[in-house]
Amino acid sequence: MFLVQHLVVNHFATRGEEAFNQAAGFMGNLPFVIFLEIFVIYIPILFHGIYGIYIAFTAQYRYGFPNTYRNINFVLQRVTGVLSFIFIAIHVYQTRVQVFMGVDLDFDLVADIVENPWWLVFYIVGILATVYHFANGLWTFMITWGITQSDKSQRIMGYVSLIVFVIVSVIGIQAILAFI
Repeated sequence: MFLVQHLVVNHFATRGEEAFNQAAGFMGNLPFVIFLEIFVIYIPILFHGIYGIYIAFTAQYRYGFPNTYRNINFVLQRVTGVLSFIFIAIHVYQTRVQVFMGVDLDFDLVADIVENPWWLVFYIVGILATVYHFANGLWTFMITWGITQSDKSQRIMGYVSLIVFVIVSVIGIQAILAFI
């Protein structure tokens, strides 16, 4: 859920530089922000990412079987997981690590990054990969935890996941494009 919150805060950039700086400043000044970032965001994401990389490279892919929707999602979940891990690592370096080195986390920091067209494309691909991984992960979570057991409930959750992917992707893409 941090992904959605993060993209919503970044979406304030669509309202202008001052709105983004105010939203980012609010988040940066939360009580215990370093504790929250380390123990609620970084450690869980790092664990998920490292374990996910392990899963991605040890998974039993079903080569030779028909390319069903579920098989494609199985592969895309692993590919987007690896892409997301790389994207998040670079994004954290370009933003949060820079803040620890004394750079202000403001509109200009992100605008300077995406001013380069290659970084802009990298961010768009990274956002889409991360949002897909999140939305498809919701679908998988619901099955794995036995919440959606029937074919009908899984199909409905597939549509819900697709809607989540589209809405959150639009929020993320609008946000990053607001910096150019």
